Amino acid sequence: MAVYKEEKTNTWRVIYRYTDWNGERKQSQKRGFKTKREAQAWEREQLSKLGNDLDMTFASFVDCYTEDMKVRIKENTWQTKEHIIKTKLLPYFGKLKMCNITAQQIITWQRRNGK
Repeated sequence: MAVYKEEKTNTWRVIYRYTDWNGERKQSQKRGFKTKREAQAWEREQLSKLGNDLDMTFASFVDCYTEDMKVRIKENTWQTKEHIIKTKLLPYFGKLKMCNITAQQIITWQRRNGK
């Protein structure tokens, strides 16, 4: 929502508002970005995560998935899933937006990985 330059530290700060799962309005911030572009990109990504919007990157989706699933399954099961995600899925899909991933890309990935 708002990106400000902090003169003392010569860095950028993001302040944004969102609605939590209870419907309450909240405000949050993050500081320490070196450039305005980095701050704005981080802000867009956070708002995508909070808005349950598929306009987020696959890597951001994995972060949301991790928060949800890590506490719900056994540690060994999570370690297996995490290994597959980090070594196989993120290198291929990590920077793609969820809404842009096509069935053809998934089929290509499966063929490439011998599945």
